[in-house]
Amino acid sequence: MNILFLDSVHPILEERLIAERGWNCIHDYKTSKEDLNMKGVNGLVIRSRFTIDDTFLSKSPDLKFIARSGSGLENIDLEACANRNVIVYNSPEGNSTAVAEHAIGMLLMFANNLRRADAEVRNREWNREKNRGFEIEGKTVAIIGYGVMGSAFAKRLKGFGCRVIAFDKYKKNFGNEGVEEVSMEEVFDQADIVSLHVPLKEDTHYLVDESWLSSFKKSIVLMNTSRGPVVKIAAVIAAISDGTLKGACLDVIEYEEKSFENIGLNHSEFKVLSEFDNVLFSPHVAGWTVESYVKLSSFLADKILRDF
Repeated sequence: MNILFLDSVHPILEERLIAERGWNCIHDYKTSKEDLNMKGVNGLVIRSRFTIDDTFLSKSPDLKFIARSGSGLENIDLEACANRNVIVYNSPEGNSTAVAEHAIGMLLMFANNLRRADAEVRNREWNREKNRGFEIEGKTVAIIGYGVMGSAFAKRLKGFGCRVIAFDKYKKNFGNEGVEEVSMEEVFDQADIVSLHVPLKEDTHYLVDESWLSSFKKSIVLMNTSRGPVVKIAAVIAAISDGTLKGACLDVIEYEEKSFENIGLNHSEFKVLSEFDNVLFSPHVAGWTVESYVKLSSFLADKILRDF
């Protein structure tokens, strides 16, 4: 089979496809979506370079599978793929540990004012009382979306002595000794910290808006390591300004391009958001570790070689 790599991934995927099946692997990171010649291509490997829609699939008569290195599938028309008998693979197992550990790191950094404290000490300021933090123990941490990522985060929270609750619109009966399955109304009523682990879909775009944030009984810490457009930044600014939101930890921001490689950091709303001392940022790297780079491709290889 002929496998076309549209984005760079760890070479272990190509190595295994060649060693275990003898397939022909081709790389094209520059040709436009419109100019790609897809005839004779049996498998496609992609991250987030562009959207795979039905028009593109109609020009890919020999395509058998698409392998998305990562978890999110918002750039692939899954219905169109199903209609054309194209199997779609992703590999959320590959970076779930990375996302969970990154989320823990951001939460600890926020709770203990570490970004500000570090900057102040470097500036020869020694402000102990100003940088008094809070403990995670005894808090109620709510996870929205209890899939591979959400459950990995819950697992890491287990040793902190906090109460972990979770809501998932599409899953039921997932509660266990480490997490309580609850309704969204219970999340609104009880949460101190809320972590988002949902895919970007029509019903999660701007899930977090003004109405959603105003529904919480307490002033919460909001965490987002999922997708930028899940959270409306204007709503975050308003909620922090009026005290509804205690702060935010954002690895993703709605102004990112679909490829995730660029972002509009000069956006007027981002300029306002970046001035808040109680907001932490990272550049969409929660799942981007040395180890996850290998594992994302390894899990894809396992799944492809299982079926072909």
